[in-house]
Amino acid sequence: MVEKKVRTESTGIRRSWIEPEHPTIPLITQCQLLGLSRSGWYASPAAESILNQELREYLDREYTAHPFYGRRRMTVVLRRAGYPVNRKRVIRLMAEMGLQAIYPKPVTSGSHPDHQIYPYLLRGVTVTVPDQVWSTDITYLHLPGGFVYLVAILDWYSRKVLAWRLSNTLETRFCLDCLEDALAARQPVIFNTDQGAQFTSLAFTGRLAKAGIQISMDGRGRAHDNIFVERLWRTVKYEEVYPKAYDTLDQAYHGLEDYFTFYNNQRPHQALNDRTPAEVYADRPTLSACSAEVPP
Repeated sequence: MVEKKVRTESTGIRRSWIEPEHPTIPLITQCQLLGLSRSGWYASPAAESILNQELREYLDREYTAHPFYGRRRMTVVLRRAGYPVNRKRVIRLMAEMGLQAIYPKPVTSGSHPDHQIYPYLLRGVTVTVPDQVWSTDITYLHLPGGFVYLVAILDWYSRKVLAWRLSNTLETRFCLDCLEDALAARQPVIFNTDQGAQFTSLAFTGRLAKAGIQISMDGRGRAHDNIFVERLWRTVKYEEVYPKAYDTLDQAYHGLEDYFTFYNNQRPHQALNDRTPAEVYADRPTLSACSAEVPP
């Protein structure tokens, strides 16, 4: 009865009831409840910006839950959820967010001409001790004012988060600061990254080379080459970020600070025989006892 009464109001009045920044009711749901055309409302520039924000948040959640979803399937999922999107928009947004389905794909584009791309060194390598392999990656966190970026460095063997940083920009500097934090205590034999511009930059690779660390990079389009960090993002988001729904960068920083302390020191991992990352990392055999060489 209420719904019928609402729909008898003029379109202009119903459009005025839309609250784009409503904390609990998504814009798409408001359009459905008010009997408004979603595509018509989203056509305005302001609504277009809001739509992109919603789409990024939805893509982030879907990718975290289903990292094997590619661009075609993501387009289908968004359309089924009621979003008026085409595949081009999904491709653009996923590219902006650095989201790639975890399955092998052919190399379809070249690297930046000023950045050297290093080979992937971990195929066939068995990681048997801490500090044999470290890896890093960047993910997005959604805040009411937009996205911020989280970088972390992980020890593959122990799963310990060795360092992390938050930034509201994607400049190389915050990744370098994270690297310096990690190297202040120890260093790995091999450091693995994806081919993101922050990690292929001369500043980042030069710092690794200066320390005598072997540089390894995922194959382009092969997110599963860095699978341990991908799993870390899934854990962090479902156990900390999504439930807390931070409002500010400061809240995000303090929430993640507490969470990573818990993750390293209190959270048991089944893959570690129910020990914590900090316990496994502290129990270091000598590197000479492991096979850390790169296979020919």
